[in-house]
Amino acid sequence: MEQDEEKIRTIVKIANQTYTVIGKESSDHVREASELVDAKMKQLRESNPYLTSTQLAVLAALNISNEYVSLKRQQENETKDEDGTT
Repeated sequence: MEQDEEKIRTIVKIANQTYTVIGKESSDHVREASELVDAKMKQLRESNPYLTSTQLAVLAALNISNEYVSLKRQQENETKDEDGTT
C-alpha cells in the first residue's frame, strides 16, 4: 500500500463559520483561497442581504467558477496565438 503524502491541516473562517481544511496545499494557499470565498460572499451579502448562507455559497461558487472559466479561456486563446494556431 502506498503511503499518502502528508496532509496539511489549516483552519479558516468563511462567512463567520470556522472550517478545518485538510489537503496537500500549503496553509498560505488555503488561506488565500478561503479569503477569496469569504470576500465574494461578503460582496454578495451586501447586495443581497436576504439570501441564506447556502444561497450565498452557491452564488459565490458560481461567480468564482465563472471567473476561472473566463481566465482559462483567455489563457487558452493566448497559447493558441503564441503557437500560431487558429
